[in-house]
Amino acid sequence: MAQNQPRSDVQQRFQQPPHQERQQLSRQVAKTTTAVTLGGSLMVLSGLTLAGTVIALVLATPLLVIFSPVLVPATITIFLILAGFVTSGGCGATASFLFYWMYKYATGKHPVGADQLDRAREKISHAAYDVKDRAEHAARAGQQGT
Repeated sequence: MAQNQPRSDVQQRFQQPPHQERQQLSRQVAKTTTAVTLGGSLMVLSGLTLAGTVIALVLATPLLVIFSPVLVPATITIFLILAGFVTSGGCGATASFLFYWMYKYATGKHPVGADQLDRAREKISHAAYDVKDRAEHAARAGQQGT
């Protein structure tokens, strides 16, 4: 091996001064300790949450069974009322937007989608004109044939 050749990462890692090696080891120990502490704490909290949920469910089940003839219809009624309010609000907002769009279109301010509406109107008018011409042509042909 030539002496001017650069050392590889592995060689550099094993030939580090002792104080750097101790610093890396202490960092690794600190990281591992932190990870184990946090992981263990989260596992304990998870277990406590599961136990609390099971206990609450065991205690609440008899109450839910006793009050279900009242709670179920009340829940359905509240759901229907909220659904009605949300639907009403959505329809009102849509109507407001449509009136605003029509106002802008009528005043010539060219709102979004006006080009598509104009093209559709032209296609419909051309189709109606073609149908009218065909009907007139058929009527003339029918008159000439009799």
